[in-house]
Amino acid sequence: MIRSTEDFRAMVKAARRVGTPLVAVRTADPASAIANISDSVNTKKGETPLVVWDFVTGIQGRNDSGKPAVAKILGENSPALGPGDVLGLAHRLAADTVLFLLNPQRVWEQPDVLQGIWNLRDVFKEGGQMLVLVTPPGSILPVELQNDVMTIDEPLPSAADLDQLLLATFESAKLREPNGETRQKAVDALIGLAAFPAEQALAMSLSKAGLDLGLLWERKRQAVEQTPGLTVWQGGETFDQIGGCDNIKRFLRAVLEGEEAPSVIVFVDEIEKAFAGSGTDMSGVKTEMTGTMLSWMQDRGADGLIFIGPPGAAKSAVAKAAGATAGIPTIAFDLSAMQSSLVGGSGERLRAALQVVDAISHGRSLWIATCNSITSLPPELRRRFTLGTFFFDLPQAEERKAIWDIYLAKWNLSGSLPDDEGWTGAEIKECARKAWRLRLPLCESAEYIVPVSRSAADQIESLRRQASGRFLSAAQPGIFTSEARQAAVAAGKRTFRDAD
Repeated sequence: MIRSTEDFRAMVKAARRVGTPLVAVRTADPASAIANISDSVNTKKGETPLVVWDFVTGIQGRNDSGKPAVAKILGENSPALGPGDVLGLAHRLAADTVLFLLNPQRVWEQPDVLQGIWNLRDVFKEGGQMLVLVTPPGSILPVELQNDVMTIDEPLPSAADLDQLLLATFESAKLREPNGETRQKAVDALIGLAAFPAEQALAMSLSKAGLDLGLLWERKRQAVEQTPGLTVWQGGETFDQIGGCDNIKRFLRAVLEGEEAPSVIVFVDEIEKAFAGSGTDMSGVKTEMTGTMLSWMQDRGADGLIFIGPPGAAKSAVAKAAGATAGIPTIAFDLSAMQSSLVGGSGERLRAALQVVDAISHGRSLWIATCNSITSLPPELRRRFTLGTFFFDLPQAEERKAIWDIYLAKWNLSGSLPDDEGWTGAEIKECARKAWRLRLPLCESAEYIVPVSRSAADQIESLRRQASGRFLSAAQPGIFTSEARQAAVAAGKRTFRDAD
C-alpha cells in the first residue's frame, strides 16, 4: 500500500527499472504527480526525455531532452495533435522517453485511443519508453487495457510533506517560523488536501499577524466538500449535550481515548438506504460500490459501529457528537451524492472520497452508520463494522428527565412538564423549542407533538423483536432484551410530574 510520496516514487522507479511500458497514475494533483515521476525517472547517466500531451497545448517537451524528442515525433505534423494521432506517432520517440497523457479518461473509450495505447505496449517495452496516463483518483481503465496497464495511486501529501510545505510558505512570506504546537495544528488542518489546494489554503490563511488556524480549517472544509458526497460536520455538540444513551457514550469514549484511537469519525446516515439494491440492481452500480467499500474497509482495518433504532432515538446525535467529544473532525459520508449518471462515475467518486478519508485519518478512521432497519443491509458489509451493533430504544423515565434538563436550560424554560411517556429525545427537544419559539407553556406545546411511539408503534415493536438478544443496548450495559426493557419500564414507570 502506497502511503507516502517516497513510496510513490519508489513504485515508479521499480516500474521503470523493470521496463513497464504502460502506467496509469491516479492523482488529485497532476502537476505534483508529473514532478514526482520526473524526479524518479531521471538518472545520473543523463536527462531522460520527458514529453507531455494535453487537449489544449498538444504535445510539448517538458525538459531539454524532451524538446528534440517532440521534434522527432512531429516531423511535418502540427503540435496540436489529437490523442489518437499522438499515440499513432509515439513509436518514433527516442529510447527511454517518458510520454505523459493528461486526462486520457475523457477519450480512452474511443477505439483509436484505446487501440493506440495498447499498440504501444510491446513497442515501448522493447525500446524502454514509458507511457504515463495521468488520471483523477478512482478512474477505471477500459476492460481491454486492465491487464496491460499498471495502475499506481499517488497518495495525498503526508504530514511530513505538509510540514515542509508549511515551513517553505512561511519562509516565502518572510514570517517567523511557527512554534511546534502551531505547526502540528496547521498540518492537522491541511491533512487530506492535495499539494496545490493545501498550498493555496495555507497562503490565504497567512497575514502579517501569522497563521489564522480557524480560517485554515474553513479553507480545508471548502476543499474537502468539493469531493462529491463528503461534508465536514460543523456542529459542536458533545456527549454532555445528549441525555441518556449512557452505555454507548461510555463505550465510544473508551474507543476514542484508547489504543489506536481514530483520527476522524466517518458518519453514514441511513446506510440501509444507501446500499439498497446491492446484488440485485440491474445497472450493477450499488453492487460495485458495496464491493469497493468492503475491500477498502478490509484493507485499512477500519473499525465501525452500527446504530439501529426508531427515528429520533439519538442515533445521529451520538454519532455526530463523537468527533467533537474527542476533538477530531467528523465527515458525513453520503453515498447517494456520489452516484453519477456516467458509466463508472459512481465508483470513481467513491474511490476519490475514500482516498480523502484515508489521508485525513492517517489510516485510522472510525465509521458510525445509522439505520432504521438492518434487514436489507448486506451481511458482508455488517461484518465490517467490527465494534458492534447498538440498539437505541425509546428513552426511559430517567433518561427523559436528563434530556428535559438539557433543553430547559438551553432555552431558559420552566413550568410543569407534559406527560412524555413514549417520547423520543427529538420530540422532547421539539416540544421545548416550540415552547420557547411560540412562548407557550410546555404542556400546551406538547399538544402539537405526535410521538413516534404512536405514529409508528408497529415499526418500533418490530425493531425491538429484531434487536432482542442480538444487539447491544445503547442505554444499559450488555445485550438488549425485551424482558430487560419491560423490567426497566415497570421499575421506573412514572412521569416527571409524579416525581416532582
